[in-house]
Amino acid sequence: MAAATARLRAAGVPDPARDARLLLAHAAQVDATRVTLIAPEDIAPEIAERYDALISLRAVRVPVSHLIGERAFYGRRFKVSSDVLDPRPETETLIEAALAEPFASVLDIGTGSGCILVTLLAERTMAVGTGTDLSEAACLQASANAVMHDVDPRAEVIQSDWFGSVRGRYDLIVSNPPYLAADEMDDVAPELRDHEPRMALTDEADGLTAYRVLAAMGPAHLEKGGRLICEIGWTQAADVVEIFYAAGWQDVVCLPDMDGRDRVICARTPPGTA
Repeated sequence: MAAATARLRAAGVPDPARDARLLLAHAAQVDATRVTLIAPEDIAPEIAERYDALISLRAVRVPVSHLIGERAFYGRRFKVSSDVLDPRPETETLIEAALAEPFASVLDIGTGSGCILVTLLAERTMAVGTGTDLSEAACLQASANAVMHDVDPRAEVIQSDWFGSVRGRYDLIVSNPPYLAADEMDDVAPELRDHEPRMALTDEADGLTAYRVLAAMGPAHLEKGGRLICEIGWTQAADVVEIFYAAGWQDVVCLPDMDGRDRVICARTPPGTA
C-alpha cells in the first residue's frame, strides 16, 4: 500500500493514503477498517492485479467513488457513476435545512443520483416526492437508489427539462443545480472536470441561470407558504439572494456549510401563491 500511496501522491491526488486504503479494501472485498491488518504477502495475485488497475485509474484522477461504484451521503451509501454528480458533504447542509420544518411532499429539480430526494424521503417516512433530471441515465441512477433505500413506492423520477414535465404543487422544492460559470471550468479539479457530467456542473454561462429559473417558475409548483431550498457556489450568495427577492420571494436567507462558506439559499413562496 505504501508504493500505491507514493504513486498517487506523485500524480497529485489529494489524500493519497486514504484513497490507496479504500481501493485496497475494494479490491480485497474487505472493510476499509481492516485493510491495515492485511500483510503484503497475504495479498493474492488476482487481488494485487485488481488493485494495481484501480491505482492506475485513480492516478489519472478517476474519482474513487466511480471506481468502487458508491459514495456515502448523510449516513447512507448511494450508487454513483460518471452519469451523475458525486454526492458531496456540503450538500448535507441542504438536507438539514429541509428537515428543519415538516413537509409532506418534495420536488427535487435536477435530481442526479437521487441522493437529496432519497435521503429526504428516508428521513420523512410519510412524505412523497418527485425527482426530475434532463439526463435519462441520471433518472435511471436515481430510481435505482430509491429502490436500494426502499423509498421507491413514494418516489417518482421523471425526465424533464427543469419544470417542463412537472405537474401539481409541493410543500418543498429542493435543488443542487449547475452553478459553475463557464469560465470557471478550467480551474476545477480533474475529478470533476473530466469525470462528472458537465451539464451538472455548469450552465455554460454565468452560473446563475438555474436560480433565475427556480425563482421564476418555483411558485407555480409550491403550496401556499411552501419553501424552496437550493445549493449555491460559495461566492454567489449576494447574487442569488437578489434574484429571489427581485422575483418576490420572502424570508430569503443564506446558510453556511460545515466549513463556514455560504452554501444554501432558503426562500418562501411570494404572497399570492396558490
